[in-house]
Amino acid sequence: MSSISRATRAALGASVVALTMVVATACGPDNSDQATAPTAGAPGGTTAAATAGATDKPGGLPPIKLPTADELKKWNFDDWDKWAQQNVVSPAVKGFWDLQKILKAKPYKPGPGSQPTAPATAQPTGAAPTQPTTQPPAQPTTTASTQPGGSGGTGGGSQNDPQPKLVEMKPLPHPFAKPAHVNGKLFFQDGKQDYVCSGTVVSDPANPGKSNLVWTASHCLHGGKGGKYHTNITFAPAFNSSGAVSAGKQGTLADAEPYGEWGAVAGMVAPQWTAEADPENGGPWSQYDFGILRVANPDGSAKSLEEVVGGSVPVWFNAPREQIASVSTYGYPAAKPFDGMELEHCEAGKPARRSMDASRPTMLMTGCNGSGGDSGGGWFTTKDGKQVLVSDTSIGGSDNTWEAGPYLDDVAQHALEYFSKKSK
Repeated sequence: MSSISRATRAALGASVVALTMVVATACGPDNSDQATAPTAGAPGGTTAAATAGATDKPGGLPPIKLPTADELKKWNFDDWDKWAQQNVVSPAVKGFWDLQKILKAKPYKPGPGSQPTAPATAQPTGAAPTQPTTQPPAQPTTTASTQPGGSGGTGGGSQNDPQPKLVEMKPLPHPFAKPAHVNGKLFFQDGKQDYVCSGTVVSDPANPGKSNLVWTASHCLHGGKGGKYHTNITFAPAFNSSGAVSAGKQGTLADAEPYGEWGAVAGMVAPQWTAEADPENGGPWSQYDFGILRVANPDGSAKSLEEVVGGSVPVWFNAPREQIASVSTYGYPAAKPFDGMELEHCEAGKPARRSMDASRPTMLMTGCNGSGGDSGGGWFTTKDGKQVLVSDTSIGGSDNTWEAGPYLDDVAQHALEYFSKKSK
């Protein structure tokens, strides 16, 4: 996606210090190089030299070595638990976000890296968004290290496919149909700057029917290598479902947020993100650009997010690529030509593959023209007749002709399983 944005956060506070699955960084808390320093807590005989540089590390815990891609896939509950203890997400401050802050918040744009090779001819403007796109046969490439995406994972291989044909995003009609209420707008602060992203209510394996979990992108939660977790992270499900703030209308915050603002109390990103990521540019770290949030009910009750919005979306991990016949991507793009007030969707065809590191899961890529602000938005497909999530928006082209999201393999699955059990 051409401009990809980060989360602008939220007003909801739950005064619970959040557990977060944070990632290893190559530098320590003082930004000194820790590559040769002794480490502890390295799971399963990790041999990578880089160590986790935990900012705001509680209790002086020793850093955990950055695992290799293969080692990370084998992390068990205890490994994730050691990792979680290194970092925490600060609970969002209740009442922090008002409509003016939300309207002025900026979309964050991780750059695309290099442009995908051999783009196909774009569809004419106005082509039906529900029409599956077609693409030329996959062509092997020797420049995977400079391309957005990744390889590996089920049905992966070491190829970069030609860029899919352009499919324009379209706004969802108001009021949103009930199943679409799982989509929402995400807010956060990075330093003193306010940003916006997108997210999805996903099913909680340990709490069926009562999920408080939101799926988004890592860059919507954490600043990458040498950075910290963002602050005041907040999720507003079904934002502007009624159209109260569409086309310059002067609606109220309550009008725009039918379910209120659900503040983050815990969060998690993949280790390679905090160890390596330049959040303003796509790279191999983008192949793990997924994040998970636990949020709290704004009215202080025990009623879950899933119960309030009326549903959640299961995550389909290790989805065989040949079975992903098409994807629908959703989000709130806020960079031009969009204004961030509409839930936009792109009905794309079968996703292509993009890779920058053959040892990591190959990213999914579509020809959607989203922009900054729809980062973290859900990518949906159908499994056994039901809607499931297979990715989230991560990076995109500067010309708004494509976007890519991480392939969710064992690493993402184990992270969600740990997060689900630990935050129960």
